[in-house]
Amino acid sequence: MFENKKNFVAVYLLAQLLNFPIARAQESIDGAEQEKNIPEESWNAKFQSTYLWQKKPSFDARYTGDRSLLPNVEHSYSLTATAFVGLRLWTGGEIYFNPEMIQAVPFSELHGLGGLSNSEQQKTSGPNPVFYNARLYVKQTFSFGGGQDAAASGPNQLAGMVDRRRLVVSVGKMSIIDVFDNNAYAHDARTQFSNWAFLTHGAFDYAADARGYTIGAAAEYYYDNWAIRVGEFMGPAESNGLPLDTRITKHHGQELEVERGYTIGEQAGKVRLLAFRNKEVMGSFADAIAYAQFNGGVPDVANVRKENFKVGYGMSLEQSLRSDLGMFARASWADGKTETYSFTEIEQSISAGLVGKGERWGRPKDTMGIAFAQDGLSRVHREYLSQGGLGAFIGDGQLNYRPERISEIFYNTNVYKNTTLGFGFQHINNPGYNTDRGPVNIGMVRLHAEL
Repeated sequence: MFENKKNFVAVYLLAQLLNFPIARAQESIDGAEQEKNIPEESWNAKFQSTYLWQKKPSFDARYTGDRSLLPNVEHSYSLTATAFVGLRLWTGGEIYFNPEMIQAVPFSELHGLGGLSNSEQQKTSGPNPVFYNARLYVKQTFSFGGGQDAAASGPNQLAGMVDRRRLVVSVGKMSIIDVFDNNAYAHDARTQFSNWAFLTHGAFDYAADARGYTIGAAAEYYYDNWAIRVGEFMGPAESNGLPLDTRITKHHGQELEVERGYTIGEQAGKVRLLAFRNKEVMGSFADAIAYAQFNGGVPDVANVRKENFKVGYGMSLEQSLRSDLGMFARASWADGKTETYSFTEIEQSISAGLVGKGERWGRPKDTMGIAFAQDGLSRVHREYLSQGGLGAFIGDGQLNYRPERISEIFYNTNVYKNTTLGFGFQHINNPGYNTDRGPVNIGMVRLHAEL
């Protein structure tokens, strides 16, 4: 099962070192008990490593194109390791640094699906370990009172008390989804659902390099149960490429999100509304089709790239149902006029799911989840693919269109302190939005360790 036994040994040894829990940055404020006068950390250092292995059996396909998921048996894996180092610089000022490593082999060279099966995979993944800087940013908090909440020590979060009314400004290298659409139940392939359709809004083509990171700035204003976030970040210099376009005033991704927290009975929930606009050198599907009709051949967005805008919207919900059970739901839409530039080939998406803990069967540290997503494409994008056009991830040479439908289930069992062994399964109908292919079944084994 493991492609490299050394990978397994390395993760296992890391697991033996673990001796205290680690909290996600989002949950450490919203989900932690609000202690009084929690000690303020001047610095912290955390670590994670995740090995995620997947296998798919062969499936039926009437034809296979240059961007298809291959119909034969395939194995895939990813191994990541991340250090999270934080330092308090001055009152309200913090700096965070995340060196990271990845080694990964995807299914079919990362082709053939809108909802790709492993969110840990990157567009530059390969069988040799690659080390890089994932994040390096400064965060400044301006406090305005309104009472305080406890922020627990966690990755990219220093322990201390935070005002409920505050302005937080982050500048540097990070991921846009560190700040926007930070859903508690579906946001992290290392511990939750692994499909890209559940990482964030499916139609959110958020600006990022081929590893999922970018450079820019975000401001978050919190006022009691409300939060407003705005951001501007660099996109890749080329579609789905690694180098970033540093001309941020000319080409960029812009985001606006409004969040409202609430309680129903004694159960907390949040609803978020997101809007985004990207300005990039992108090819439009209509222009590519017109170019091919005039010059011959199949449509190709690379022939018609120019400055274009992409806009989109999303709504996200998270709701605690009881102490050991919560649910999420998302709906998103993008205009679908231009090529996928940074995320994946989804332009309409709805998803929902449940995540629970194993308290009722005496395993309170175990978690399990089940989720469903339906993803779609714009009409002009469908026409582009039906004429033989290729996208960054999909293109079967022809198209018998149906929405791509994804079901996923996982179970994580706590095996030692802060080490979990997870098992999962995905069932994907109409892979690549093509009812002439599939369905596809994918099994998963995941080992995750935290320090």
